[in-house]
Amino acid sequence: MGAGMPAEKSMRFWPSAKRLMRRLAPYRARLIAVVSLGTASVVFSVVVPKILGRATDVLFAGVIGKRIPAGTTKEQAVAGARAAGNDNIADMLKRMDFVPGEGIDFTRLSHIVSLAVVLFVGSSLLLWLQGYILNDVVQGSIRTLRSDVEDKLNRLPLPYFDTQQRGEILSRVTNDIDNIAQTLQQTLSQLLTSLLTVVGVVVMMFVISPILALIALVAVPLSFVVTKQVAKRSQKQFINQWKYTGTLNAHIEESFTGHELVKVFGRQKESEAIFADRNDKLFTAAFKAQFISGIIMPSMMFIGNLSYVAVAVVGALRVASGSMSLGDVQAFIQYSRQFTQPLTQVASMANLLQSGVASAERVFDLLDADEQTPDHAKPGVVEHTHGRVAFENVSFRYVPDKPLIDDLSLVAEPGRTVAIVGPTGAGKTTLVNLIMRFYELDGGRITLDGVDIATMRRDALRSEIGMVLQDTWLFGGTIRANIAYGNPDATEEQILAAARAAYVDRFVHSLPDGYDTVIDEEGSNVSAGEKQLITIARAFLANPSLLILDEATSSVDTRTEVLVQHAMAELRSGRTSFVIAHRLSTIRDADLILVMVGGRIVEQGTHDELMAAEGAYHRLHNAQFTAPAEVPA
Repeated sequence: MGAGMPAEKSMRFWPSAKRLMRRLAPYRARLIAVVSLGTASVVFSVVVPKILGRATDVLFAGVIGKRIPAGTTKEQAVAGARAAGNDNIADMLKRMDFVPGEGIDFTRLSHIVSLAVVLFVGSSLLLWLQGYILNDVVQGSIRTLRSDVEDKLNRLPLPYFDTQQRGEILSRVTNDIDNIAQTLQQTLSQLLTSLLTVVGVVVMMFVISPILALIALVAVPLSFVVTKQVAKRSQKQFINQWKYTGTLNAHIEESFTGHELVKVFGRQKESEAIFADRNDKLFTAAFKAQFISGIIMPSMMFIGNLSYVAVAVVGALRVASGSMSLGDVQAFIQYSRQFTQPLTQVASMANLLQSGVASAERVFDLLDADEQTPDHAKPGVVEHTHGRVAFENVSFRYVPDKPLIDDLSLVAEPGRTVAIVGPTGAGKTTLVNLIMRFYELDGGRITLDGVDIATMRRDALRSEIGMVLQDTWLFGGTIRANIAYGNPDATEEQILAAARAAYVDRFVHSLPDGYDTVIDEEGSNVSAGEKQLITIARAFLANPSLLILDEATSSVDTRTEVLVQHAMAELRSGRTSFVIAHRLSTIRDADLILVMVGGRIVEQGTHDELMAAEGAYHRLHNAQFTAPAEVPA
């Protein structure tokens, strides 16, 4: 049951991430718009600290100018400071743009602040528009991914589902795809903005002060090393987290579906123990994944703070020496914060990216699964369906080294009823699955009216076949809709006729809403026998050329069985029918009875002929209908 589960190690992060990004290719034009808007937004936001630095210079110059006597020139103020032995102050005054005796120039200050506000607002609006477009891109790509997964599930062969737990498949289709959507939504915009911000900030830092820029950039390789080491250790845990999520979902789905049996056999403790074990494994993997990846954020903050301290100290010394203005230092400190912040954001997104790529790998694993063999380019076509089915030296096995059916040949003539009996595991259901092409043959061929079914389109073949299974399947909807599933184009009168023929009409009027009664997903508001009758009515409505009945009356009571047998006789009239039966009383009137043992037909004939032969069928019949002479004490 573990086939198809992800290995503990991923198939490499970057190839999977690139494959995920390629799914955004159809939205290339909108992605270009996203990049353009993001670039413009970042440019606006990156320019603002430099502008605010000018505002600081205006304020500082106004404070200094107010303290210097009016009428003094700037050169005199600088010379006076040097004469007093304050060379640092002299250098600082020389760099400043002030007017002695005048205070703060509020007109100039208001212009600078207004420009900064306009740029902030413009940056926010562009960022909002970018997010709107990106949301359309992400949700559109996820919608396409869901459609691709749905189409893939329809192209997968039945053996794939035989080796997978339903909960595991559901987890990939729901949880993993939702996680991919969340990852793309939260990281693409922020990642783009962060990277553009880093580039813009680096440029502005070098414009202001190359020395301080080099000090700030020391944090980059150190941050890269930390992120790489942590990410390498957390990726394995994210793979485990989503693997254990799938196994836990599989157990929950199985336990809920069979909760009645769990209670009847008193296996609650065992079920709870399995749940606890898998829940603990999920907890451990999720804790390790989140904890290890969570180390990135505080590590990056620590490195950023070290860089901030170094920039502040060196910047203060350069202001004191007159090499930089106070506004430039303030702007640079803002840039250093803007520089470390996007790096920290990128690092903090590492856990989201790893989690999303881990989910993507699981979805890609499903998309890469081997599909059923494609239909022929020039498919065989049955011009006029009569229903003659022939098995010609058919061989089949589920497992290569365990033969099941070898060199089987038989012919079902049009309009005849072929009953298949035998012990459990004899190959009865396998035989009809081969007719439906749920599995491909290992040898020989099966023909329908002389046409090899392996050359026919699957949908064309199955459109000629109606099937009623022992395990009923009804979807959440009305009784009318469930019957109409056999023929979506059927009229109301045809639906009612099929319901009457299958005796659904006998019980449906006792329900509150009649044919509009809604059946829940478990079908708990109708009995097992009533569910069986609805599936039989569905087959009536489909009006197939070939009919397959897999113990179709096993869930109905004795009186209803008699009625259904009459209805089935009418349904089989003029059609080739394959009937799998365990109760031999239901196939007495079959035209041909096949007795299968170990994948081989050991006897065939009518009921009377097989009883007279006193072989395997005779023994099966006596086992069912001959009471023991004595009841053991």
